[in-house]
Amino acid sequence: MKETLAAPVPGRRVCLTVPTNRECTATLAEVVAEAAYAAEHFGAEVHLLVLDSSAHFAAHAEVLRAADNVWHLDEPAQRHFLQRVIRRAGVPKPELILDLMLPGASSYGACTNRAFLIAAALGCESVHRRDSDLYFQTYEGNKIFPIHAELLSLGRPAHLAVTTENRLDPALRNTPVAMVGGSFVGEMSVDLGDVAGRDAYYDLVSLWAAEGTSEEEKRALVEESFTGSEPFDGDRSLLAVVDPMRVDMHNISFHGLHERVPLPPATDTIGSDYFLIHVADKARLPGVWHNRHIVNFHTAERKTDAGFLAYQLRFAKFILSMYYFHFIYERMTSDDPAAIAAIVRASTWQPREPNEVKIELLERAYRRLGGRFTAVADRIRDDRERLLIEARRDIDDFAVLIDVWAPLVEAARAEKVRDV
Repeated sequence: MKETLAAPVPGRRVCLTVPTNRECTATLAEVVAEAAYAAEHFGAEVHLLVLDSSAHFAAHAEVLRAADNVWHLDEPAQRHFLQRVIRRAGVPKPELILDLMLPGASSYGACTNRAFLIAAALGCESVHRRDSDLYFQTYEGNKIFPIHAELLSLGRPAHLAVTTENRLDPALRNTPVAMVGGSFVGEMSVDLGDVAGRDAYYDLVSLWAAEGTSEEEKRALVEESFTGSEPFDGDRSLLAVVDPMRVDMHNISFHGLHERVPLPPATDTIGSDYFLIHVADKARLPGVWHNRHIVNFHTAERKTDAGFLAYQLRFAKFILSMYYFHFIYERMTSDDPAAIAAIVRASTWQPREPNEVKIELLERAYRRLGGRFTAVADRIRDDRERLLIEARRDIDDFAVLIDVWAPLVEAARAEKVRDV
């Protein structure tokens, strides 16, 4: 079946967001064009939200002048908004909540949570996230914007979704589509391309498998992990409960779900922002997988010694975090925040010994890779206790944020993004 353009929804207001802490003028120009496309072809009122923690605010602002409804916020502006929302919500431990929403260290989950609250303040019904290290594919002379596939189905009752294939349980036909996402082409989503194919690559990547995974399953996981998809050759999309391995957070959109459950606010780790993809899966929420994949690339900063070390340590912390997330995913059956918070807390009651084994295997795998990876092994050895403690504390913090998320969203709806 060929996709057709859905009838525009009058007054539909959506938030297209790019969090960034780096120079990304080229990416922002691409996203400005995507916003214009959504307005022209779908009649959407697109609010373009750029959460800018970089040193390139002025250059980014110049690019964003070409778009309508732009919200370009530096960290002080974001903090001021959050302070007002937290105060209005009246939540316990307001300083802790502010730190979880805007931590001093890098947090993929926290920056996206800020976008969720600001979207609520803007009255947007959906959030469409892109990353700052991407551009869009071109096919037959046209840019391939993911928002096309997103606006065809997101938020509609599942039986009204516009896709080329339908594998959804008919019992879910009246449930709104909660998530629409695609994947990527180009460089690996995790920067391990230089060692792919080496024995130690398997030793490293297989560590994110759940306890009890067979060797055959681990090899399949390693083969599939972080590698992306095929280039665009015509629209294909699937209505289903979407396999989390099929979509990526730099090419994702949510309706409703992001207002019920936040993302983990863990710092200095990758993967913390993928949680809602798993919630949608475990709660059996209708979703759409599409093939309008973005093009992923690695910035030059990541190749410097400092950038390389920081990124690999984030990967190491991701491995340690999966000890807790696997526990959560195995038990999660709904998108009920209270139930999820209880499971999240229960995950921290596990004995720490299995993660102690993981960190020893991490150090060994990095040391086996040699070269500049030896410095990563040394840091894991030296920071062993800190990394183990932080991996558990991040999960505790997540439970705290889930508890207060509903009042934060309600308070955000009543606040202006800027109070001047």
